[in-house]
Amino acid sequence: MKKFMIAMAGAMVLTFAASASAQDKADWPGSMTIGTASQGGTYFIYGTGLAGLITEKLGVNASAEVTGGPVQNATLIETGDHLMGLVTMGPAYEAWTGNSELAPGVEHKNLRALFPMYQTPFQVVALKSSGITSVADLDGKRVSVGPAGGTAATYWPRYFESVGVKPVISFSGANDATSQVKDGLIDAFAFAAGVPISAFAQIAAENDVNIFGFNADEQKKILDAMPELAAFEVPGGLYQGFPDPQSTVSLWNFAVANAEMPETLAYEITKLVMENNERMVQIHATASETISANIEKNTFLPFHPGSVRYFEEKGITIPDALKGQ
Repeated sequence: MKKFMIAMAGAMVLTFAASASAQDKADWPGSMTIGTASQGGTYFIYGTGLAGLITEKLGVNASAEVTGGPVQNATLIETGDHLMGLVTMGPAYEAWTGNSELAPGVEHKNLRALFPMYQTPFQVVALKSSGITSVADLDGKRVSVGPAGGTAATYWPRYFESVGVKPVISFSGANDATSQVKDGLIDAFAFAAGVPISAFAQIAAENDVNIFGFNADEQKKILDAMPELAAFEVPGGLYQGFPDPQSTVSLWNFAVANAEMPETLAYEITKLVMENNERMVQIHATASETISANIEKNTFLPFHPGSVRYFEEKGITIPDALKGQ
């Protein structure tokens, strides 16, 4: 009888735990979309891998969607079209304050930070045969700055203005842009993505190219004009034929969600990513920066309550001003 009672008690505990777990997930969506960017860029690879991990471990059918990038992702999350997306903090700040190029005047107050991703440096690629070796050489040249609404398309025109360069700008996805460079339809591709950028790696492996960032004078002018940016050194050896590091500027990226994401789902996604860094690095090397210590890189966007709960359980203090509702 005693063994029977113990067994019954154990069964009741398991039943209660299962019921509580089911209750925690009762308001979870059956599926969700993660906004990324164009194919050939780091967002698409990172987001696709992240979606697969969420589907595998949390049982939510998550999928990555090709978009115009962070500017569009912020608005898709704000409107509820996407539950989650990837953003750089420059465009996210502009969206938060109502200065988005896509939705001017609309303060994106439904955005909530989940976790830090990595830094996005800015670089240019051109065929060696073009003779283009620096940003100054882009004056008057045909230059793609990535898809409209992306981080690169938002910031490269500002950079050109800061350093006094006037190229002829066009917009296209990363893979399309490198194809246009190879075909001579444009002279260069100026982009922004976590390194190594797959589209850059591919064109460098197949063609003689020049890849470059900013010289010291250009870098200073840009940082003085745009304090949300940081100086960045691209490591050498990422692209075939480029063994030396290069200086440029960068922005931090965060995964963000709509404020209506269930708290338990936000908690589990944050926990999943933060506690499986080795798996994330297998998705893309930039995820080496996807660690809890980098939550301090967000200084304005409130964290989702589910993320706040996770980080505070780990002993990380979130400032009251960054605790979202």
